[in-house]
Order: sequence, then C-alpha cells, then structure tokens
Amino acid sequence: MNEENTKQEIEEMVHRETRAWDTQDVELLMTIWHPDMVWPWPRTSQSLDPLDWVLEWGRYDYERWKQGWQKLFTTHTLVHNKREIKKIVISKEKDGAFAVVDIDTLWRDESGKDNHWKSRVCKVYTKVGAEWKCIMHTGVLEY
Repeated sequence: MNEENTKQEIEEMVHRETRAWDTQDVELLMTIWHPDMVWPWPRTSQSLDPLDWVLEWGRYDYERWKQGWQKLFTTHTLVHNKREIKKIVISKEKDGAFAVVDIDTLWRDESGKDNHWKSRVCKVYTKVGAEWKCIMHTGVLEY
C-alpha cells in the first residue's frame, strides 16, 4: 500500500468519526476505538501540562463508552460540528499514524448550557489487521 492510500484511510477515519458526531450514531462512533484505547482529558483547553489531565472513563470498554456517548447524545443537542484536518503523519511501516485536527463542536444541554469543544486534537491510529483503530487521542487543547 502506498502512502497516498494510507493517508486516504486516515482521512476516512477522521471523517467517519465526524459523521458519527453529526448524526449522533453511537454504533458508528464505536467502530473508531481500539480495544486498548485510553483517552486522557485536560481539565481545560489551556491545560497543556499533563499533570493537570484526568481519565474520565478508563481503558476502552465497549458498553461503558457506548453508554457514555449515548448519554451525551440523549441529553445534548449538537449545535455545530466543524472539523479540519491540519496534518497527517504516517509511519514508514504504514502501521501507525496520527492526524492533527482543529475542531469546533458545540453541544447544548436541555437547560441551555453549552459544552464547547474548540481547539486542536491529535488522533493516534494503529493498524489492526486490515483496519485502522484510534488507540490514543488528546483532549481539546489550545496550542
């Protein structure tokens, strides 16, 4: 497989995740994650130092993560979800990659309170057999 095909596969992963958020399709979202995924979150978008990060859900667990995302979809309305891929880096072995993505995703809960994910993330992918899975993801950070 050449680098251009690999780049297109990573772009597809980012776009699939975007579609899952846009449509609140929890089943589609669950196809993204690697079973060993752990997702650290900064307390704020200015928390560049990982000393200030937290783990909300622990290691990927299909049912726990599915319920968590479904709760978000049930209790919030998606106002907008804009995503722009800024960079894709692929390992020379074409078995690892990361995508830098600027996101602007605004959720609003039933009481009108906003949950705004706006800034930059890094999505790290690993090749598992014939498919890619997200194995690590930074929280939203303003660099």
